[in-house]
Amino acid sequence: MFTKLSKLSKAAVLSAAAVAMAVPAPASAASAPLGSARTAVHFDLAKGQTPENLALAPDGTAYATFAKARQVAAVSRGGSVRILATLPEPADGGVHTPALGFPLTTGIVRADDGTLYFLYATGTADLTGVWRLRPGGRPQRIAALPAAGLPNGLALDARTRTLYVADSALGTIWRVPASGGTATAWSTDPALAPAGFLGANGLKIHKGALWATNLDKGTVLRIPVLADGRAGTTRVTATGLTGIDDFAFTGRGDEITAALNTVNQVVLIRSDGTRSTVLTAADGLQGPTSIALHGRIVHVMSAAYLTSQDPNLVLARLGC
Repeated sequence: MFTKLSKLSKAAVLSAAAVAMAVPAPASAASAPLGSARTAVHFDLAKGQTPENLALAPDGTAYATFAKARQVAAVSRGGSVRILATLPEPADGGVHTPALGFPLTTGIVRADDGTLYFLYATGTADLTGVWRLRPGGRPQRIAALPAAGLPNGLALDARTRTLYVADSALGTIWRVPASGGTATAWSTDPALAPAGFLGANGLKIHKGALWATNLDKGTVLRIPVLADGRAGTTRVTATGLTGIDDFAFTGRGDEITAALNTVNQVVLIRSDGTRSTVLTAADGLQGPTSIALHGRIVHVMSAAYLTSQDPNLVLARLGC
């Protein structure tokens, strides 16, 4: 997540200064391995429909969090948008939300039974935390998280029914039972910490490890999940990724696609850490925030936090 220009001036200046040395020369738009890029859905900026994160269902429905609207929505394959829930506004308007100063919905995952789990950051103790929305039900908070934190990335280990939360303000990965309960700090490794704005961001489970991004440091991290459930030694797998937000594994080993929000690109990061630019503004990107794959179709959500023009969903095909 990278949001609200008025709150980002410091980070934006730092990012701009780092672009030339941190990001490789871009490849042509829609170059291999992504092709046939098109803007499939345009969201309503005036209604706060700034898509922060998404989770895909087997039928291709995209479940998204609209950060500024405090909403969870279902986006059909045909492009229709249905609001599933709007979360209550904090009594103080969310002005104490760390780093940002406004309340927002962030990470989202979907369980096999259709239950949605998502995060809400408000800067208040009564609302900040992990929320659950069962099909046909109403949203409820199932775990509190510190008001001083900014819960952002979310991952679900279906095998152990454990939720992991990346806290961008506190530089912590929290662990929460999917059934609800008390959050415990799983990792506070310094590699997760912010360096002026926001730290740990995107979060995924892959091959027995938790993978995370750090927006400020432009890194991808791998943290093994040990046999007893504890966090292993953190390893940096990629660096120099200015404004990195969410990411997704392509299904080819440890290869990932990642959203570089501030430089308006999607990059392919190979298992050896090398990378190439595969989507740009020419493909419709408007500050990409999150990525997910449905088969070989790559879904890229853009929240237009910095462009303020066209929050959207871009689809592209992997393997062209």
